[in-house]
Amino acid sequence: MRVPIFHRDEAIPQKEIIWGDCFSASGGSQSRIKKITMDKNNITTAFTLDGYKITKNLGIVRGITVRSRSVFGNIGAGFQALVGGNISIYTELCEKARIEGFEIMIRHAEQIGANGIIGMRYDANEVAAGITEVLCYGTGVVVEKN
Repeated sequence: MRVPIFHRDEAIPQKEIIWGDCFSASGGSQSRIKKITMDKNNITTAFTLDGYKITKNLGIVRGITVRSRSVFGNIGAGFQALVGGNISIYTELCEKARIEGFEIMIRHAEQIGANGIIGMRYDANEVAAGITEVLCYGTGVVVEKN
């Protein structure tokens, strides 16, 4: 997936946007996957990081993935729905989509120089019948220990 890389409050014409590759473990060339180096303890839904001082706000970072279940997966989920309880096929699909969105968000943050993310949230929307977009977003920040 290609994502635009730019800094907050910059008005950049479309032709001047710098594009960077984002790959997850579930897609893309294995040789081109960039290992995530950000400490996941520096990612929070809060707007502060205990024990750290935010020295720079780099703006919004996000990871977007769009997923659908195959016809066979939908048939299997239909059988699970008849029985009731947890529909594990859909649970697995949702969890994979969240993980992928999270990883893409972290890579976006790293590309702009962030070593932390505050205010992290998830959002999901149905794009079409059976096709769901999962968005993971937050504010990329540079933090230093107090």
